[in-house]
Amino acid sequence: MASQTAPDVMEKLVSLCKRRGFIFQSSEIYGGAGSVWDYGPLGVELKKNLKDRWWHAMVRKRSDIEGLDAAILMHPRVWEASGHVGGFVDPLVDCRNCKKRFRADDAKIKGTPGTPDAQCPACGMKGTLSEARQFNLMFKTFMGPLEDSAAVVYLRPETAQGIYVNFLNVQQSTRQKVPFGIAQIGKAFRNEITPGNFIFRTREFEQMEMQFFVEPESAMEWFEYWKGERMAWHRSLGLDEGRLRFHQHTDKELAHYAKAAFDVQFDFGGTLGFQEIEGVHHRGNFDLTQHQEFSGKKLEYFDQVANQRYLPNIVETSAGADRVTLTLLVDAYREEEVEGDTRVVLGLHPAVAPIKAGVFPLVKKDGMPELATELHRELKRRFPVFY
Repeated sequence: MASQTAPDVMEKLVSLCKRRGFIFQSSEIYGGAGSVWDYGPLGVELKKNLKDRWWHAMVRKRSDIEGLDAAILMHPRVWEASGHVGGFVDPLVDCRNCKKRFRADDAKIKGTPGTPDAQCPACGMKGTLSEARQFNLMFKTFMGPLEDSAAVVYLRPETAQGIYVNFLNVQQSTRQKVPFGIAQIGKAFRNEITPGNFIFRTREFEQMEMQFFVEPESAMEWFEYWKGERMAWHRSLGLDEGRLRFHQHTDKELAHYAKAAFDVQFDFGGTLGFQEIEGVHHRGNFDLTQHQEFSGKKLEYFDQVANQRYLPNIVETSAGADRVTLTLLVDAYREEEVEGDTRVVLGLHPAVAPIKAGVFPLVKKDGMPELATELHRELKRRFPVFY
């Protein structure tokens, strides 16, 4: 098959996913909700298999990682401590002509927003773009009957903070000793200015995150360890190894608290090219320090052997379940010529494939349909089967 650009494959995938019951646009009969997607019968199986495989690798087969399912709604001070209230922002500009909005750093914008020469990338008009203003990406709502400032809460923009505030709860209840990790799969929400590329960047998404708590002196060693583990896991999904690579964050890309960060990237082809599907970060002790300060509660770990208390450093692995699902679909997509006709094939790894077996009775006599029905019934008790 000749290579196709990302837009070609993406457009075909959107159509294929709808026809075959993988992914539908949310609220489609009402015109759809922007960058929100529903997983259909095959899609929910594919994504569940992916999450199960991640959970098995990160929790079930290890003795040094515990599972957690923290709430989506948290005390608003959590997000003040994490820096999301004050710093989780993107620069936003509006076009006064076509009313569309863009990130101020959008490469398609010509000129400086707010000046007469700035050109809108949508309608092409000059001088219609507003000056950039900061836009917080968190969804805000209210807890309780009153809609006032005292009742403000946020839909979590990431799952990690639920792990940090439960660090001692998990450690003490399981009697784990540092180094150990806490893993979680859960929904997160970001009011993205420019979401897009199907399920690559959406406003509601699912994260698969693990925070590994380590002694400060061994943090870089564990960082290198988890880099290797996470790349190996993506390869185990059957992804084309030539389309996977690491990207090291430059000083400009690094968060102010981060000691080091690498992304696992996948080549989606075309204009998308290599994009992040998972991040591995050495976060130092910033998160526990912040929550200890803002809550007034000690979060130090007591090392009985060394007879000392300290705040562990954290090595984070953070993958997007939706992004990796899209990665699987893009990597698996191919077109084959069979006797002059083109057919579409998804070559998914057996571990994540939504259908594990198919039963196809060749004749409708001699008791064959009854045997096929019974075989289908028996197999379906163990895994999804097509009949």
